[in-house]
Amino acid sequence: MQIQVAKRLQQTEEYYFSKKLREIDELNKSGARVINLGIGSPDLPPHPEVIQTLHEQASLPTTHGYQNYKGSPVLRKAIADWYERYYHVSLNPEKEILPLIGSKEGIVHICMTYLQEGDEVLIPNPGYPAYASAVRLSGATAVTYSMSEENDWLPNLDELSTMDLSKVKMMWINYPHMPTGSQATSTFFEDVVAFGQRHNILICHDNPYSFILNDKPQSIMSTPGALAVAIELNSLSKSSNMAGWRIGMLVAAEERINEILRFKSNMDSGMFLPLQLAAAKALSLDSTWYTQLNAAYQKRKEKALELLDLLQCTYRKDQVGLFIWAKIPASYSSGYELSDEVLNRSRVFITPGGIFGDAGNGYIRVSLCATEQIFEEAIGRIRQ
Repeated sequence: MQIQVAKRLQQTEEYYFSKKLREIDELNKSGARVINLGIGSPDLPPHPEVIQTLHEQASLPTTHGYQNYKGSPVLRKAIADWYERYYHVSLNPEKEILPLIGSKEGIVHICMTYLQEGDEVLIPNPGYPAYASAVRLSGATAVTYSMSEENDWLPNLDELSTMDLSKVKMMWINYPHMPTGSQATSTFFEDVVAFGQRHNILICHDNPYSFILNDKPQSIMSTPGALAVAIELNSLSKSSNMAGWRIGMLVAAEERINEILRFKSNMDSGMFLPLQLAAAKALSLDSTWYTQLNAAYQKRKEKALELLDLLQCTYRKDQVGLFIWAKIPASYSSGYELSDEVLNRSRVFITPGGIFGDAGNGYIRVSLCATEQIFEEAIGRIRQ
């Protein structure tokens, strides 16, 4: 029986990490014990009060039913308070916030809500591969914009303005930037909001890394006029160590929320209520949570830089977020070559930068989601 996959999937490959983790799993089965420094899945637990809230709420007989498609009012209020407290952004919790089952879900929801065949979307190179995948699934065409270290990994908006943008409906940006760890300035956010207004382009800002190794979290929504032209995704995966809980959020103007809800409400039936109430607890924690979290990541960052020095890579020390992005030595043709060599000879996995676009071919990325002891072992293996 021959059943072909839909046209929308024929140009969409399995996610790189999905395939690579299978390869690593096979190596582990043979006794290799690979050290994985590639995946950005926090290994630290959420705050104890968050876990306690989940336990208490899940123990109640009344919290197991279907939920409101727009999420619990308690969670939406907690998100609004969090945005006010840390980003200095005022949002209406009833109209301008939509909880998500992880912000990756939101990428697909946004693309499926607004895009179709004939539309074009600007996506970053290097950038998170899920943007291009979601655009392809929608039937639209992804148009990459290349960024460089020389321009602080920011798009050249003047150069983009000279292109034919008549079919461009949306632009994806992501700061602090993954994979490079660069930050946007308030001036850039002002410029990109003006760019969206001028060309009638919806600006989609993916913002899950703003609290990691960064004492000045930023939101595009603090920019005057942003609510009229921008959507922002955010997440508890990195900042609250809740990646597997799948809790994210989308903030936008009421009109955008209602439009996206038309798609989302046909795809799921809401998030488990105890998860939402535990998420609200996580968002209510004071700043000491982030201070302690970043103290741990800073120690790991120092070990990651030691490892990269051993590989003779170069890097910028002002990076923020959950990864270190580093330029490979000239003796290697690509980050893939260096990554494969380290995996094959040392049984340490480091992400090749080329999976984020060809502008990343000369780089590798190291995750900070491993203990100092694990980094020490990886350093020892590579040194040998």
